[in-house]
Amino acid sequence: MSTLETLPIPAAAPGRLRALADGAARGFMTYVLPPLVIIGLLVLVWQVLGSRPGASLPAPSKVVQDTWQLIAHPWYDHGGNDVGIAWQLLASLKRVAYGYSLAVLVGVSLGVLVGQSTWALRGLDPLFQVLRTVPPLAWLPISLAGFRDGSPSAIFVIFITSIWPIIINTSIGIRNIPEDYRNVAKVVRLNGIEYFAKIMLPAAAPFIFSGLRIGVGLSWLAIIAAEMLIGGVGIGFFIWDAWNSSRISDIILALFYVGMVGFALDRIVAFIGHKVTRGTAAS
Repeated sequence: MSTLETLPIPAAAPGRLRALADGAARGFMTYVLPPLVIIGLLVLVWQVLGSRPGASLPAPSKVVQDTWQLIAHPWYDHGGNDVGIAWQLLASLKRVAYGYSLAVLVGVSLGVLVGQSTWALRGLDPLFQVLRTVPPLAWLPISLAGFRDGSPSAIFVIFITSIWPIIINTSIGIRNIPEDYRNVAKVVRLNGIEYFAKIMLPAAAPFIFSGLRIGVGLSWLAIIAAEMLIGGVGIGFFIWDAWNSSRISDIILALFYVGMVGFALDRIVAFIGHKVTRGTAAS
């Protein structure tokens, strides 16, 4: 008898594999199957309604048929604005990255200031409450007049739209730091930088990331609307151009991509927040 034949097989291995399989099955039934069923039912209803004679909107099968070239070749580039839908999305994401990053830096800084200083809260909070109610597109004419160019104007609209929830949630998080934390910081004599890094940010992080999630969603909403007016390359302009050309299937495809990208942006910020706050931020 060989040595390999005499080695015992761990009894726990089959049980461990069975537990992993059961966990995967439960995860599929809990998180994957319900949305698949709902989406399938909605697509079925849409297919039935869209297949009727005289239907205003095309059925899903018709949308796929009409937009197959866009789906199969998302990266084509024929020059100018005639580029694939992937390039359109990438152009919009670049603008969102610039505007949102600026909003994060300024928003967190102002939120810390307002949360720490009663004087700043009384002076700035009324202004913030007024400005945050201005619709995103109402800022576009002002930004166009100031920047005289479409792309920086769109970035400004993203910035001014997404900054308010970041400021408000950050300031709430700072004001809700437990008094015990502040007392410990005084006892151990932390300086301003140490207090900010070791006490303030960790304690307020769940609130900050809640604001960041709202802000990234507003950024994506704002860029779609702004690009419809500024023109050029971008998914918002693609949707508006498709409407002017009566390409309804192209619009539906673009809306699907817009929704998926927006969902991905939210999940990315939520994932980072979950890791930074060690599970205390909402996911």
